[in-house]
Amino acid sequence: MSEHKHSAEQQYEDQLRGSSDGSGITAYVLHRAKPHLPPWIATAGLGLAGALGSVQWEGSAAAGVGLTLVSVALTGVTWWAGKATGQQRRLHSAITVAAGSAWLTGACLAGPLTGPLPDLYLMGGPALALSWNIRMVLRRNVDGNAAGSTDKGLLEKVGLARAQIGATQVEPNRVTAKMALEAGEQTNDDVSKVLPRIASALDLPKSAVRYMPDPDSARRGELVIVPEDMLSQPADWEGPSHLGGSIADPLVIGRYDDGAPLQLWLPGDPEIKRNATHLLIAGMTGSGKGDLALDLLLEILSRKDVLLWLSDPKMFQDFRDLLPGVDWAAEGGTPTEVMVEALRAVVPARTRWLGQHGYRQWIPEAAQQQTSRERTCRPDGRPCGCPGMPFLVSWMEEAANTLRLMGDDAFTGIAQEARSAGVSLIVSLQRPSYDQMSTSTRSSLPSVVSLGCDPRDEGFCLPDSVIDAGAHPGAWGNRKPGYCYVVSPGIPEERYPSPARTFAVPHSAADEIAALAEWAQHHGASADPITACAARSVAGTAYTGRPAAGTAAPQSAIGHQEEDEMREAEYSGPLIDPEDRDIDPEVELPDGEPGDDTPLWESPGRKPSPAEARELFARALDDFETAGQMVVGPKDFMDWCDRHHLSRPWVSERLKEAALDGRLEPTSATGRWRIVPSLMPA
Repeated sequence: MSEHKHSAEQQYEDQLRGSSDGSGITAYVLHRAKPHLPPWIATAGLGLAGALGSVQWEGSAAAGVGLTLVSVALTGVTWWAGKATGQQRRLHSAITVAAGSAWLTGACLAGPLTGPLPDLYLMGGPALALSWNIRMVLRRNVDGNAAGSTDKGLLEKVGLARAQIGATQVEPNRVTAKMALEAGEQTNDDVSKVLPRIASALDLPKSAVRYMPDPDSARRGELVIVPEDMLSQPADWEGPSHLGGSIADPLVIGRYDDGAPLQLWLPGDPEIKRNATHLLIAGMTGSGKGDLALDLLLEILSRKDVLLWLSDPKMFQDFRDLLPGVDWAAEGGTPTEVMVEALRAVVPARTRWLGQHGYRQWIPEAAQQQTSRERTCRPDGRPCGCPGMPFLVSWMEEAANTLRLMGDDAFTGIAQEARSAGVSLIVSLQRPSYDQMSTSTRSSLPSVVSLGCDPRDEGFCLPDSVIDAGAHPGAWGNRKPGYCYVVSPGIPEERYPSPARTFAVPHSAADEIAALAEWAQHHGASADPITACAARSVAGTAYTGRPAAGTAAPQSAIGHQEEDEMREAEYSGPLIDPEDRDIDPEVELPDGEPGDDTPLWESPGRKPSPAEARELFARALDDFETAGQMVVGPKDFMDWCDRHHLSRPWVSERLKEAALDGRLEPTSATGRWRIVPSLMPA
C-alpha cells in the first residue's frame, strides 16, 4: 500500500514538473486526457451506429422488435454483471446502457435526425460521458489512501456492502475501525455472524478479528483486527509485579496479543466504581491452568495486606513451595469441607466488623490499625485502635472434587455474600457446566479466566456477548497452553474478546518461588482476631494460621511420610519416647495378660449398653476433634460401628441427638455434620 502510494504521488509530481513549452503542455494535456476518452469514444460510436443502422432498418417493424429485445436484454445483462461491484457502479452502468440502447433503437428505426433524437444525442451523450469522467476523477485519491475502497470490497464480500467504515486507528499490530451499518437493514448481530468470513477473507485465525458493539447503538461498533499473533512465543514469569504492595493494586499475570499487560483486580474501588469480584478459572486438561494458578498465587502472596486460604485435592503437587506463605492449606475431602464451613462463619463476622467501622466494602485502609475517629466502633466516637482486617482470598483448586463431595451449590452462599466482607472466592475447575456447578453459584462468579476448552463448552465459560464479539477459546483446546480470555471488573469491555497469554513459570524459578513464600511468611499479613476467632470456632485445631517465621508448613498440609522424614532430619539420635527411656532392650518381654489386646476405651468384644454406647460415641467425637476432622457423617463411623457392633442407623440417630445438644451443627451437604469445638477461643 505504501509503495503504491509513493509511486502514484511521484508520478503526479513528475507530470506537474514536466516541460512548460508548447510541446510539453500539449503532451501533458493529452496524457491527462487519455484516461477520460473512452466514454466520449463510446458516445461517438453510438451516434455512428445509429446513422448506419437507420440506413439498414429505417421503418422496419421487425427490426424494431429485435432492437427492443436486444436493448432490454443488454440492460439486464449489465445489471446482472454488476452484482459483484458496488451498488452505485451497478446502477450507473445499467442507466448508461439503457439510455444508449434506447436512443440507438430510435435512431435505427426513425433516423438519427428525426424529431428530438438529435437533441437527446447532443445533450444526453456528453452528459453520460461527463458523468463517467467525474466518477473517474472522484475515484482518484490524492492522499494515496486506498484503504476505503479496499475495506468496502471486503465488506461486500462478506455481505455488508452497505456498511460504512469511519475513522480508522492504526497501532502496532492492531487496527481499529469504526463501523456504521445501514439503518433499518443491518444490526450489530449481522457483523458478529460474519466475523469468521472476515477472518477468512483476510487469511487470519478467527481470534484475530473482533467486533465491539456500541452499547448505545444497535448499528454502530468497532472492528478490531490483529494481523500478527504476538503470543506464539511464551513469556516467562519474571517475578512479582509489585512486591510489598497492596492487594488492591493490579495483579499482572500475562500479556495481550498486542503486547499490553494482562491485569485483573480482586477488591473493589469505590472511588472509580469498580466492584469487588470472585473469579472462575476454567480450562481443559493441558490448557495451562497450572501456570495461571502459579502466576496468580505468586502475585497474591507478594502483597502485604492479604490472607490466602488454599484447598487442593492434589495434595499441593504444584504448590508445595508456596505453603510457608499460605495462611491455611487444606487437602481435599474433609479438610476442604471444614474450610468451606469456616468460610460460612467468617463472612458474617467480617461483614459485621467492617460495618461497625464504617466500611461499606473492604478497602486497603481496613487492613491498617483503626486510629481514625471516622473508623471507630466506639459509641463515644473516640478512636478504637482495633487491629486491621486483611483481605482474604479463598482458592478452591480442582473444585469439581469439592462440588461432588458437598453438592453443586457448596459455594453459593459464600459467593453471594463474601464480596462485601473483603473475601474473594477463586474457583478453578476444568468444565463449569451446570451438572457440576449450580446456576446460582455460576452467576455469583462474575469474573472468569477462560483458557482453552472444548468448543461445546464455550457457553459455560464466557458470556454470550463476548463470544459474539469474536472470542473462541474452543479454537485452542489444549494446543496453546496459557492462551486465555479474561472478563473481570476493571478491564475495559473492548478487551474482553482480546486473547491473552499467561506467563510461563519455568522449573528454574523454584528458588525464586521459595524465596517469595519465605518473604510472605515473614512480611505478609497475619489473620486479624475477628477472622481467626470465627475460623477456630468452626475448625478448632484444624486452623492454625500461617506458620511462624522459621517454622515448617502446617502439619495438616504435610503427609505422614514427609512428617517422619522431617523428624529424622531434626533428631540425629534414635527416636525414643521419654517414657520408654529406662527400658532395657535386652530384657525379655513379660507374658501377656488378659485384656492386653483390648483398646482402652473400646468395649470388650460385646455390644455395649445404651449408656456405654453413648459414652463411646462422645469419645469418638472428641477424637475426631483432636485429629482436626471437624466435619463427620455416618460413613466416618463405619469401622467404629463394626468394632462396637453398632449399626449406621444408630449412629445417624446419635448424630441428630448431638446436634440437638449443640455438639454438632448441620452443613450444607445432606448427612454431614460440623463438630462444634468443645473449647471456644476467647
